[in-house]
Amino acid sequence: MRTTLILLPILLLTSALAQDEAAAEAGSAPAKQLTENQKAFLNMPEERRNDFVKALGEATRLFQQKRIFETMEKLDEASKIFDQSPEVMNLRGSCFVEIRAFDKALAEFEDAAKLSNDNPSIEFNIAEVYFVTKEWKKALDLFEKVLTKVPEQNAALSRLVEFKVMLCKNKLGMKEDVDALADKYDYLDDSPYYYYAQAALAYENDDLVKAEEWLAMARRIFQDPAILAPWQDTLVEYGYIKSFYGGDLGTDEE
Repeated sequence: MRTTLILLPILLLTSALAQDEAAAEAGSAPAKQLTENQKAFLNMPEERRNDFVKALGEATRLFQQKRIFETMEKLDEASKIFDQSPEVMNLRGSCFVEIRAFDKALAEFEDAAKLSNDNPSIEFNIAEVYFVTKEWKKALDLFEKVLTKVPEQNAALSRLVEFKVMLCKNKLGMKEDVDALADKYDYLDDSPYYYYAQAALAYENDDLVKAEEWLAMARRIFQDPAILAPWQDTLVEYGYIKSFYGGDLGTDEE
């Protein structure tokens, strides 16, 4: 079973370094106040910073290949160089999710959030842990908070978060909200939201045939498994379906 998580899209520490160097070259103060851990990173020798970035980059590569224990070994190496990295904590939390150690994952994500305050990517991961551990109210509150921070241009993520909000509200008995969210978008939307929302309603009504029909339509329209994977993951984690189609999303055969 897979779980939808977000790796930090940029290295927050190296980004701070780049901003600081650019400001220095321009003879001005940094555009954004640096956090204490960013300052500590900037005060490290350049060679150590480079070693850290290399170890973290290798850990990310290994994680994407699902080589989880090798990833954690590389993260330990990065932590020995610098132990105040939200990127390391976020990725280690993601590893714990992969092996279903949710308490440890949550602790890592929360530590990362303390070092990267108000970061929607980390907050999404915390909400996702609550979602897979069936703490629906906590998941709902955080997903709704994340939704206010997702960049307007990232419609794919905002739709997925809205879908998770809809499912959380369903578990909490908020039927009117669920119906409104299910009808919020139609087939003209650029995301799988419409099809998965209708499939969820069908599952809720024990109409498995209709649910499968909606999912089949989604597969025909969005033929890239990478697009559908987080939506399918969500249905699995929620409990509507037990596994993926034959181990993956596949395609329909006529």
